[in-house]
Amino acid sequence: MKFRLPLALLTLALAACAPLKPGGPPPEKRYSAAELLALQPGDFSWPATTASGERELRERALADVRARAALPPSPERDAALPGMLEAVALFNAEVDTVRPLLLAALPTLGSRDPETQRALLTAAHTHYAADAAPLLWPLLPQLTASKPFAIAAYTLLQADPGAADRLQRVVAQQFPGWAEDARLLALMQRLQPAASQRPPLADLLAAPLRPGYPAVYSLQRPGRDVMGLALVRGADGRFLREPDGQLYAQPQLARALTHLPGTLTNGNTPQGLYTLVGAGTATNPWIGPTPYLHTKLPIEATVAEFEHAAIADTPPWSEAVYDSFLPPAWRDWPPIHEAWLAGRAGRDEILMHGTVVNPRYYQGASYFPGTPSAGCMVSREVWDTTTGRLLHSDQLRLAQAYARVSRREDLAGYLVVVELPGAGPVLPAEAQAAVEAAGL
Repeated sequence: MKFRLPLALLTLALAACAPLKPGGPPPEKRYSAAELLALQPGDFSWPATTASGERELRERALADVRARAALPPSPERDAALPGMLEAVALFNAEVDTVRPLLLAALPTLGSRDPETQRALLTAAHTHYAADAAPLLWPLLPQLTASKPFAIAAYTLLQADPGAADRLQRVVAQQFPGWAEDARLLALMQRLQPAASQRPPLADLLAAPLRPGYPAVYSLQRPGRDVMGLALVRGADGRFLREPDGQLYAQPQLARALTHLPGTLTNGNTPQGLYTLVGAGTATNPWIGPTPYLHTKLPIEATVAEFEHAAIADTPPWSEAVYDSFLPPAWRDWPPIHEAWLAGRAGRDEILMHGTVVNPRYYQGASYFPGTPSAGCMVSREVWDTTTGRLLHSDQLRLAQAYARVSRREDLAGYLVVVELPGAGPVLPAEAQAAVEAAGL
């Protein structure tokens, strides 16, 4: 069976970790806890994970990039450029082929629509920050929407960390009301970081969130360039152990291909609190068929969805409502509010899912064999390159671990993403020490 994905659809596929929408083929499958626990890896197959299917898909997409890059300057080539850049990022190939097209397009962005600005500036941040920086300073005054402006600013900061003071002045001058815009507020926090000490991790691990509901804790490093770990806390408040008594700790990558901050489209998984509303299947062809755990940010989910309860007089979303889920010591720590800001900024569809992306695209990266995504949390999967059948799935293992301790057929619960200081992958021994310190 051949797996074909035209470049025009590649852009849509990479746009977000989208769950299936009503009316789209095939119909969405949602899973109860019992259904999740009955699944086996061999129940799943994906044609594009075979050696021939993967090779055809990659070669067709990259051939399309080369063909379009060879076109003379034209509206057709301009329209294709965002999709070309998405393919370059996904396959980590043809970076030099598209470089001159992007650099030539950047000075024209002031007259382009915000979505085109976002797509091209995101590509500049992903692969071309040093080359793009001289072109971005004169472009900043022309970027009147906060999203493309913020992407350009982060790109300049990546090219020159010493640009922070200058960027602060530009933000204040160009956007006097920046404190009311979630993207710009997050940018200013990055440009002028507060010297606050992280509250005790034990307090966060032991936080009730809402009593009687399970939770996944995703422990990550700042920068997201290495693998983190997902822990599972049961409805009884205890963290799940393996049969040998060791803490259950599942490797998980929370890094985006774009490596943008979490308040921006397709940026890294935001740090903070999410509600978990079940498990299902996805349309995105880079996620594959393994059930994802469906999480929602504040505002993306209603307050009632966050509470997992019908509320007669539902309060409107506010930072105070978000803080009510956190232990007191954590409520004044800005980084844990990134999820709140991301929800205000309109981010959505951030899932815990598997992957059918070939990890060899990123061989040599510090997170290898993890595969970055459009901003979700990704667990590794191994597929048979001859048959396309699933051989091993860390994602299925995580979903089933959560289902076993949830005590709820609807799988309602919570997710907490938190960064731990340090270098290198988050290690099971480190996670176990933190859980033991919390008495759980």
